[in-house]
Amino acid sequence: MEKKSVNSEIDNLDMQILSILMEDATIPYTEIAKKLIVSGGTIHVRMKKMQDLGIIKGSNLVVDPQKIGYDVCAYLGIYLEKGSTYKDAVAKLVKIKEIVELHYTTGAWSMFAKIICRDTNHLREVLNENIQTVEGISRTETFISLEESIKRQINLDL
Repeated sequence: MEKKSVNSEIDNLDMQILSILMEDATIPYTEIAKKLIVSGGTIHVRMKKMQDLGIIKGSNLVVDPQKIGYDVCAYLGIYLEKGSTYKDAVAKLVKIKEIVELHYTTGAWSMFAKIICRDTNHLREVLNENIQTVEGISRTETFISLEESIKRQINLDL
């Protein structure tokens, strides 16, 4: 039996709904329905379908970390001793709340992480006492972000 791709199960209306909500996730379904000239029920059904397909993974509140005292954003290239230690390392790294993103990568590093800390002392503590003590991590390279110039969702090109 041939597996259908997710793309074949969504249409232009679904893409329009996604586009609107990616701009502002607080827009009521009734307002989306008016914009797209469909019923509110249609929006509910389409949203449920896209959630079931895993296209929509949830929604969250976006907070500016600097405004609540987290002034340092750093990126960390993580070298593993062996690729086979990846899953165990991730199981330990997921417990470090300052790591807000972690990617398994190709290239020089095995993993690449985004870390948010209060200040450089907090960053040093997280690096030295939490991350670099994880079994399987051989070394790390840290890059401190001076400014976030672009942050956005993908463009759906409608």
